[in-house]
Amino acid sequence: MAERVCPWWIGCLMASPIRKLVENPEKLLRPYMRSGITVLEPGPGMGFFTLPMAAMVGPEGRVVAVDIQTKMLDGLRRRARRSGLMPRIETRLALPGSMGIADLAGKVDFVLAYAMVHEMPSAESFFREAAVALKPGGLMLLAEPAGHVKPERFEQELSAAHAAGLAVAERPQISRALAAVLKKP
Repeated sequence: MAERVCPWWIGCLMASPIRKLVENPEKLLRPYMRSGITVLEPGPGMGFFTLPMAAMVGPEGRVVAVDIQTKMLDGLRRRARRSGLMPRIETRLALPGSMGIADLAGKVDFVLAYAMVHEMPSAESFFREAAVALKPGGLMLLAEPAGHVKPERFEQELSAAHAAGLAVAERPQISRALAAVLKKP
């Protein structure tokens, strides 16, 4: 069960350029990005990771950003238009109990699940939907904030991912986070 959902107004703080001094999205995501890929980003907030990913996937790539909060998506679209990246970004309002991504089955190369699985009503449902969306060989970077998610809870999330058919490919070191790269066989 979700502990709490990040309030929309925190999205403004989370998208602040000051955050890049501590957390560099380009450096973190570069190993997983290439031109022309399709990325799924559940819980994008106002686009701290979305905009850099849209730049890295190039004009032939696409980032699908799914959130449950309209105000987060509004802020993301505003920032994407200002940066000229909106043509590469598709925003979606999640459905109750679902990300509403059935049309993406087998089309996603990479999923960024950054500090959001602990907010989902069901980690099991999230990983099932994400696994269906991933292409064979597709990757997911799962990272949870160590201050909110204890190691036991993270291991439960990894078990849910495994039950959905995703395997741990590596355990990258991310500051102040518990992380794993998951792969769809």
